[in-house]
Amino acid sequence: MVQDVSTAEPERILRLTGVYHADGGLLGELRYVVGKLRGVTRCALCDITHGALRKKPAFAAWQRALPVPLALVHLNERSPEVARATAGRTPALVAHTARRVVMLLGPGELELEGSLEAFSKALTRAVTEAGLRW
Repeated sequence: MVQDVSTAEPERILRLTGVYHADGGLLGELRYVVGKLRGVTRCALCDITHGALRKKPAFAAWQRALPVPLALVHLNERSPEVARATAGRTPALVAHTARRVVMLLGPGELELEGSLEAFSKALTRAVTEAGLRW
């Protein structure tokens, strides 16, 4: 008996989108900052990507070294396909393939105390577990 062995390659990631747990624009940013200062709002992805006022240089260098583009967007800037993939679970990181948008990291997986090293490892693990490739 001949066994059917699939030789299909894993889907290739074309790009990534990170979704912050905050709205963009002046009012959205202001609401986030005030909420963060009051201790009622937080975004684990923001903690990874940004310092007090701007993008962390180490994150910017890491982002440039990725094999695919990574866009970072706010809740009100998501495309409909990213909004469907995240389905109210933000912050998040999704992968775009030729056929679909795949949630790689959700709110729980991004609770990494702002560690870029832990984020990089979590992303590598999530890509493998999703059966995707760079």
